[in-house]
Amino acid sequence: MLREPVQHQLATLGLKAAASALERLNFSDEQIEGLSLLLEAEILERMSKSQSQRIKLAKLSQSAHPADVDLRTPRNLSKVIWQRLLSLNWLKQHHHLLLIGPTGIGKSYLACAIAKAAIEQKHSVRYLRMPRLQDELALVRAQGKLSLWLKNMSKIPLLILDDFGLIPMSQNDQPLLLELIEDRYQRGSLIVTSQLPIKLWHGQFDDPTLADAILDRLVHNAEKVELKGESMRKTSTKTE
Repeated sequence: MLREPVQHQLATLGLKAAASALERLNFSDEQIEGLSLLLEAEILERMSKSQSQRIKLAKLSQSAHPADVDLRTPRNLSKVIWQRLLSLNWLKQHHHLLLIGPTGIGKSYLACAIAKAAIEQKHSVRYLRMPRLQDELALVRAQGKLSLWLKNMSKIPLLILDDFGLIPMSQNDQPLLLELIEDRYQRGSLIVTSQLPIKLWHGQFDDPTLADAILDRLVHNAEKVELKGESMRKTSTKTE
């Protein structure tokens, strides 16, 4: 019985031939137990490195953790809603999450906290702040790497588009947003935060046809959370 967990550990590490060979080796229970401890140490080390790499890749704007989210301050975010978002069922179903609300309500922090939960469940994440996205696009264009950039983004299960609508995208960059969204169809999800109500999103695009295509893919089947209330920054100041 002791051999089965060790065989599983070897398989987890990609050592399938070793797992198969273990059946033919006459190891004592003590030797098997010692081998299991060594393999567990290696597995934990690899998991730690993988998570560190995912955190580095994500480039999150804030160090947020799901357990630190304030559910006491009234802003239309109940414990039930928060637990539903943290279940990541919407991510598993390749749906999007839209966090809408006024400035200072904590949209970016919530997005980063959800991203941390996704990272802990071994999902890769990438944070993109919309006002700075155009700078990143200009850079990859200048380097001739736009196609590669889009391809790399398409491989990431969860993208965060923070502060959508704060600054309108240039006319040249707007079609790329459609590409980002289209590449996620049945393969990935987006978290979009915005101060603008969804009904005003259409006006952010110069081409009505492009706007229809983007919003149809972005809003359809999306999980929507409309936050309300006073700025969390003001609330924090009052309690100090």
